[in-house]
Amino acid sequence: MKLTAPLLAAVTLALSTGALAQTTKPGLWEVTNKMQSSSGEMEKAMASMEKQLAGMSPEQRKQMQEMMGKQGMSMGPSAGGGMSMKMCVTKEMAERNELPQQQQGACKTTQSPRSGNTMKISYVCTQPPSSGEGVMTFNGDTAYTMKMNTTTTVKGKPEKITMDATGKWLSSDCGTVKPKR
Repeated sequence: MKLTAPLLAAVTLALSTGALAQTTKPGLWEVTNKMQSSSGEMEKAMASMEKQLAGMSPEQRKQMQEMMGKQGMSMGPSAGGGMSMKMCVTKEMAERNELPQQQQGACKTTQSPRSGNTMKISYVCTQPPSSGEGVMTFNGDTAYTMKMNTTTTVKGKPEKITMDATGKWLSSDCGTVKPKR
């Protein structure tokens, strides 16, 4: 797959941020993201990745699923465009209110205390250089929405990425999706 490092970092951070926010239910979660970039590079990279995933042999797809499974996730295209990721949240992870650390590079994530049903999130990465901030809105302990704005550099040029995400709890049983250790 030909995702550049900053785009890959933004995608993985965006896909994983939020699955373990305050008072979420442990179990299998699905996080769906739709992203837009100022240059269109993100959309091209996502379309290319979806095409590559669709063209994989059963053996290659199994290898990719196993690799992602070791990182505690399962990923694929979502209905209506974007990407969807399944993640396993243990009881202990939910109790700690921790955010998953799927992103690449040296990143620091900060979350504000929850105010009503919203929480602000921000992050800064040094490798690759990028930053973002957003707001999560909770719908009980089994669903949320998030809007995130990211700034990064792609091919030496500034890139702004906006993301709309939804998270929903699917089951108390994570099945084959293992929690990230």
